[in-house]
Amino acid sequence: MRIAIKYIWFLCVILSTTHIRAQEYNISEREKDDFTLRGSVIERDSRDPISNVNVQISGGAYATTDGLGAFRIKASIGDELIIRHKDFETVYYTVESNDRIIVEVESSEDETQYRSKKLSKKLMRSTSQGFESLIDSAKVYLKQDAKRSIQFIELALLESNSVKNNALSYEVLGDIHMFWKQYDLAVSNFRISNQNEQKNSVTLKLANAYKLNSNYQESIATYKGIKKGTLSNWQLVELYEGLGDVYFLTKTYQASIDNFQNGLKIAQKHLITPKVTDLNSKIAQAYNAKGEAQKAEGYFDKSMKLASKQNKKRSVEEKIRAADFQSTNRNYTSEIELRQEVLEDIDDIEESEVLDNESPLTPQKQNYKIGKAFALQNDFKNAIPYLERSIEEADSKADLIVQKDATRKLSEVYRDAGEFDKALIAYQSYVELVDKLYVIKEQEISQAARFSKDITNKQNRISSLESDKALTESQFKLTTEQSKRQKLIIYSLIGGVLLLLITAFLMFKSMRQQKFANNLLALKSLRSQMNPHFIFNALNSVNSFIASNDERTANKYLTDFSLLMRAVLENSEEDFIPLEKEIKLLELYTKLEHFRFQDKFDYQINIDEHINVKDFVIPPMLLQPYIENAVWHGLRYKKTKGYLDIRVSQTKASEITITIADDGVGREKSKALKTENQQKQNSKGMGNIKKRVSILNNMYKDKVDVTVTDYRDTEDVGTQVTVTLKSMKDEG
Repeated sequence: MRIAIKYIWFLCVILSTTHIRAQEYNISEREKDDFTLRGSVIERDSRDPISNVNVQISGGAYATTDGLGAFRIKASIGDELIIRHKDFETVYYTVESNDRIIVEVESSEDETQYRSKKLSKKLMRSTSQGFESLIDSAKVYLKQDAKRSIQFIELALLESNSVKNNALSYEVLGDIHMFWKQYDLAVSNFRISNQNEQKNSVTLKLANAYKLNSNYQESIATYKGIKKGTLSNWQLVELYEGLGDVYFLTKTYQASIDNFQNGLKIAQKHLITPKVTDLNSKIAQAYNAKGEAQKAEGYFDKSMKLASKQNKKRSVEEKIRAADFQSTNRNYTSEIELRQEVLEDIDDIEESEVLDNESPLTPQKQNYKIGKAFALQNDFKNAIPYLERSIEEADSKADLIVQKDATRKLSEVYRDAGEFDKALIAYQSYVELVDKLYVIKEQEISQAARFSKDITNKQNRISSLESDKALTESQFKLTTEQSKRQKLIIYSLIGGVLLLLITAFLMFKSMRQQKFANNLLALKSLRSQMNPHFIFNALNSVNSFIASNDERTANKYLTDFSLLMRAVLENSEEDFIPLEKEIKLLELYTKLEHFRFQDKFDYQINIDEHINVKDFVIPPMLLQPYIENAVWHGLRYKKTKGYLDIRVSQTKASEITITIADDGVGREKSKALKTENQQKQNSKGMGNIKKRVSILNNMYKDKVDVTVTDYRDTEDVGTQVTVTLKSMKDEG
């Protein structure tokens, strides 16, 4: 009884502390120490200072550079510095210390002048680098500076004088986009490369790019379209491994295993040792995913033995995969032993190379997982030291994600061990880390968006480069060969007209591709608005249970809520998901809402048993807001207990209808009862859904139709939402 009282007290203190911490954080953000940041802006090549540059702290102070290019501005650690000028691209810099900074910039000339200069140099044979040298330079900068690498490809295309050179240029361009995870652009460039010159190596890259861009069927078709007899042994292993990877991602595990084993036979026959190790490991993972743990363990043993004969790093990577397998199957003792071996090996690896925080080999991650494994065995005494070491390592290496997770787990361990004071201190640290991580993630998202925009702009410029090049060559010939015969002039004019027609066609095609890309970006933006809106409302329900000290109900609600959140996050990046997934999500969400408002309404979900739900797809989170509106703005205001009826029926062979009907107060009465703020929030939520449906129908033809009407002709008129879906089989 005493432990239960302490546990309830601990939860209350955590909630109050979280609130206090949030207030303290806001105060500290307002009161954090400012300092005078000194810096200068210079031109990279000439080292000349640039005056009258706009220097601004995002949302804060403003300054300009003087005649020597110097500036002073009030700033704080973590602020974003924005440096703008008409003669160069905008520079974004995150303030990390009060040390003086030097900003080196490159002049950005007018686009037309830039191309004209480059093309004129090419035509006059005054370029200082040949095609091969430019391609080599692009490869050198591929992993260091994407913009500069793409610039070398642009120059290489100007120097190119053959189909083979064009194919190589677009292949390297595809490699650049693959490394920087711009998989859709990689697909486009590998396809262009193959259009110039068909190569098996490029086709394998194309299939892999399709896979990473989640175009699984296109990836399978590309792999299967390659003539196996034309491949080298290494390429044949890559083909089977790639097919196995795609089938694994689509959860077709037996097909995945079959292809991995085909690749393994070839690798063993021709002594391709690295692939033998990799494929044994992947077969183990596929068997584990299939639920055949015993077979998986046998292959993991093989892969670890093989990896031990290779370099130390490869051996450690395989041990980590095996440890993850043991963790999945709750063999925590074996997991701990493997991870302890990994920690010893990591010390040797770190002597020869630096491990970044993204690597699974970092000691902070392994210490955290060992501590977690001990905690799952209720061995709190051993769990605590490992978690503390993980936090210390993560702090020294600025790994906020692991530090956050380890701190939270440490708090839970202290709580379960009955040390509530220490648990509270650890939880307070966790709250502070979450705040820091949130700020950093916001900056990373902003920087990633700018990077993606820059890369896309450069890709679009390259797409029209060939036509611009041909047009400039024609103009050059016309100006330097005016003394030629009239017949040649006429032919040149005809050629110019044809080139203009080709240019117009390419521009039209580029505009269509850009429109499609803009639609994808708009969808991602709208989806990112939907999830926070949904999470906010759901967390209100969690808060109400915690506020009423109903611990058991809160725990049950949080368990179901976590399942719902996982499903929402898994589907958040998809334009369409299987109807079967959306129905499961709706069932879970409606159950949670009914759990809170049991006295307000009952509900029923009826699905026509003749419907093949696998034939239909639906935009994720499309139906949930309508159910949310029915509960929160219709049934909640009803004086008597209401009823929510959700039905899925088939109207045609290629169509189904989803009806969400409630006998609540209706739209007009609900609107009258709302505050001004509630009306704005509802308007944004429903407007978001309308925009998503409109964009998706524009991109994928008319697949979704939504109508909203009154449900019945009584005092409480209710609301009925009807969603019509067309089968995927009708696309084409």
